[in-house]
Amino acid sequence: MGTKRILVSEKAAKVIRRLKEDYGDLIFHQSGGCCEGSYPHCFQANEFRIGDSDICLGEIEGCKFYMAKDQFTYWKHTQLTLDVLEGRGASFSLESVLDMGFIIRSRIFTEAELEELGPII
Repeated sequence: MGTKRILVSEKAAKVIRRLKEDYGDLIFHQSGGCCEGSYPHCFQANEFRIGDSDICLGEIEGCKFYMAKDQFTYWKHTQLTLDVLEGRGASFSLESVLDMGFIIRSRIFTEAELEELGPII
């Protein structure tokens, strides 16, 4: 199956499943902008417009995870894991109503993992 660019912690997966029950299909987007734009944001799938400058890194819990192309240039050598913390993170993101905040943890790919990466969608 190859190396995945985006993973999800079990704690974040539980929050995603809860949000899906309340809001239906979801997507994630990380723009890399300042302030709240640097957090990964969770939206209802029909409430956020993906643009030509966004790429899909993969899926977590059945939800596509997008990142701005210019932000991806900084992260392309790392495997990202979506995690969640107690307390409010990005107020535009759905998990904020649960007093939670999604965050990204990262680690650099090994040489072998880089060779197994699938194409960017």
